[in-house]
Amino acid sequence: MMMAARTSTALRGELRHQEPLAGYTSWRVGGPARVLYRPADAGDLALFLQGLAPDEPLLWLGLGSNLLVRDGGFPGTVIALQGHLAGIEVRDGRLHAGAGASCARVAREAARAGLTGAAFLAGIPGTLGGALAMNAGAFGGETWPIVQRVQTLDRQGVPRERGPEDYRVAYREVRGPAGEWFTGAVLRLGHGDVAAEQARIRELLARRAASQPTGLPSAGSTFRNPPGDHAARLIEAAGLKGYRIGGAEVSPKHANFIINTGQASAADIEALIDAVRARVEERFGVRLQPEVHIVGVPA
Repeated sequence: MMMAARTSTALRGELRHQEPLAGYTSWRVGGPARVLYRPADAGDLALFLQGLAPDEPLLWLGLGSNLLVRDGGFPGTVIALQGHLAGIEVRDGRLHAGAGASCARVAREAARAGLTGAAFLAGIPGTLGGALAMNAGAFGGETWPIVQRVQTLDRQGVPRERGPEDYRVAYREVRGPAGEWFTGAVLRLGHGDVAAEQARIRELLARRAASQPTGLPSAGSTFRNPPGDHAARLIEAAGLKGYRIGGAEVSPKHANFIINTGQASAADIEALIDAVRARVEERFGVRLQPEVHIVGVPA
């Protein structure tokens, strides 16, 4: 339970109760959060965390692009960073960005400053914090090779700064100190031509639009690529393009995307994830691992 009386007069962020999460996720589904907090800044967030009970379930939410919230919602506290902790600044040739900054904006600001190596971030439909948490990647690039330092907060609101050596990083997986969440990062990038880097971003975005269902609600890639293969190839070979459960559909454009055709529930999407995994395992003996995180309780 949140100890609201302890911090309510000092908090500067926005506190909501029973807040529907469908508007906070890229799939546009999800039941309510028991408590949702939109912090004013990192200091305000630290103060809020200090007022939480140690056993309070806690979910950090960026753009909600790698997340399925079940229809019964999340029975705890959600920290919503959309539009918050989103500052970006270039100092001494290093790009400093808050965890709430979208990856696409980080790519654009880096290019505008003549910094190279971050263009691939334009293809990641999430925040920098989410990219750090899962070592997100696109177009052959991954997040952690360009990380110099990160900033974190723990459950007690204590800030820390850490280096890559404090984390074990693998394909779509990052393991670090327990009970800490990313609030920002310093990126180590190269130097180059502004126009060339901006052209690179436009090229990557055009490739993404041509191959992915970018105009429909989805969570990006649904499954991790298995070693030596591609999830999309296996799903398509299993005859699942266009397969539907309720309002959820395996995209006819890219088989590793599950889209909300307009009326999907979270239960529809989860059932389709399970069905795809079962069919691919039956046909090819490969157990696909979801790239998306599934949280909350059923309706």
